[in-house]
Amino acid sequence: MTANPHIRIFDTTLRDGEQSPGASMTHTEKLELASLMEDMGVDVIEAGFPAASDGDFAAVSAIAAQSKSAIICGLARSTPSDIERCAEAVKKAARPRIHTFISTSPVHMKHKLKMGPNAVLEAVGRSVAQARNHTDDVEWSAEDATRTDFDFLCKCIDVAIASGATTINVPDTVGYSHPDEYGALFRRLIENVPNSDKAIWSAHCHNDLGLAVANSISAVANGARQIECAINGLGERAGNAALEEVVMAMKVREDTLPFSTGINPIYLSRASAMVSRITGFPVQYNKAIVGKNAFAHESGIHQDGMLKNAETYEIMKPEDVGVAKTSLVMGKHSGRHAFRDKLESMGYFLEGDALNDAFKRFKTLADKKKHVFDDDIAVLVDDQLAAEGERIVFKRLRVVCGTDGPQTAEIDLTVEGEEKYAIARGNGPVDAVFNAIRQIVPHDSVLDLYQVHAVTGGTDAQATVSVRLNGEGIMATGRSSDPDTLVASAKAYLHAVNKLEARKAKRKAA
Repeated sequence: MTANPHIRIFDTTLRDGEQSPGASMTHTEKLELASLMEDMGVDVIEAGFPAASDGDFAAVSAIAAQSKSAIICGLARSTPSDIERCAEAVKKAARPRIHTFISTSPVHMKHKLKMGPNAVLEAVGRSVAQARNHTDDVEWSAEDATRTDFDFLCKCIDVAIASGATTINVPDTVGYSHPDEYGALFRRLIENVPNSDKAIWSAHCHNDLGLAVANSISAVANGARQIECAINGLGERAGNAALEEVVMAMKVREDTLPFSTGINPIYLSRASAMVSRITGFPVQYNKAIVGKNAFAHESGIHQDGMLKNAETYEIMKPEDVGVAKTSLVMGKHSGRHAFRDKLESMGYFLEGDALNDAFKRFKTLADKKKHVFDDDIAVLVDDQLAAEGERIVFKRLRVVCGTDGPQTAEIDLTVEGEEKYAIARGNGPVDAVFNAIRQIVPHDSVLDLYQVHAVTGGTDAQATVSVRLNGEGIMATGRSSDPDTLVASAKAYLHAVNKLEARKAKRKAA
């Protein structure tokens, strides 16, 4: 028997995903996420758009330098300066790729590029040839391919392959296509483009009509051998095809989709949680594969079926995607060894001071809650990892609130090792807390988002707070959790302020 055809998983969370409004990531966060992607088995990591900024260039360069097995890809427009910048950024990778693109649809050529078909064809050949001078792995994309004249699209792809492109991407840039149409487009292109067998064909689908995953699967069924996707479906507008969904669709339905990927699915839940923590974008409860309710059953009929045989209502095992089958209840009497085993079973491997700090925070939480669930432990450790190395550190908070007022907050912070204290009033306790922080760390940023949700059920549940600040053209998202909503709010606000101050400092230095 022959092995199932391998489908390359091309992850664009760090590039297209980061272009989502409010989803920008720090340098350290990008390195952390890229490392997890490589452990997970991602074939191609699109690390960023090097020409977009010095920060993007630095991140792509650092990811390239730390990479071991994955192809590290940078995006470049068809301009010579973009391609040179991209080549410089990825050159330290063991397996570098340059991904260059240009629009090919009539509406894009007329209104965005202001170029005619012949000029676009010339740009395709020149840009691919220039990229090929730097690396043997060159991907070319026809932006807005699904709204491009078919004959012209064939000409562009023919020129790209003749000029040295080894991967051809046919993106549904605006999420316009549907599965039958998108699959047929791949089939026709492969049949009509000369030397179509000289390149790997790739699908890049946006989710504007909710069809990104279905379109990607249809493309694979019709000859594509690479899917471009993002963790949690992150991406511009309605996002991209969700990595976890395309991977598990092919794994669960191997009977009708006889393809394989190199992804170890046990990492999927961990990767989803990390992207949510970094961006501050919560994962919807009913999200396929990684949502909180993906393996939860409340209906009596469903529960009865599950008790008799899990296959009655579950088509995959939660353990397969890194979700514990049941939440192991841990409490204040649990020991360090049990805590460490629990962390490792959830994919966290902490040593030394990091483990001691996490255990201390767990004990503090266990004194406040009757039951500590897996989700509680996950946010506790994620918050600790996110706060490491921050310039401003939370120490103590006292809030006066209620109908009698005035709402007042007293807060103690450590700023670069120096103790700071402030007291402030506000229009409600949260406003008072944020005003107190602003006294210690003055800034002119606007609060774009303040969001609270419970980590688990029950009145003693931890609150997870997301805060987004926007100032001087810089956006920063902070996230934190605590059984006390006001403490979680203060920590989340500080997390955002730390990011904001760091980004302002970098811009000023630049």
